[in-house]
Amino acid sequence: MKLKNLVVAGLMVVAAIGAASAVQAEDARLFVRHEVADYGVWRKAFDAFAPTARKSGAINGAVYRSADNANDVTVTHDFHSVAKAKAFAASPELKAAMEKAGVKGAPQIWIATRSVK
Repeated sequence: MKLKNLVVAGLMVVAAIGAASAVQAEDARLFVRHEVADYGVWRKAFDAFAPTARKSGAINGAVYRSADNANDVTVTHDFHSVAKAKAFAASPELKAAMEKAGVKGAPQIWIATRSVK
């Protein structure tokens, strides 16, 4: 009986640790919206910049294009912390990559955190 209780308690601890890790896996989501001169050119530059983004802590990225304007692009990246998302958004490497990729004007950038019940 004691062994059964110990096993159940152990499983509960493992489940609790797993749940805490899942919440922390996407602490912050970075959104970047901008218009680009040419989506094809921009996409090649975006894909080439992916290793740098990952080294900066970006995970689970996605690209969206407006249904009305294919050159209106929104990119999302998840980060393990708001601080990492802010550092990436402010990085000179990102700014240079955007300029090289043909981003027109200043991008709209915002960071959100997941709401947990």
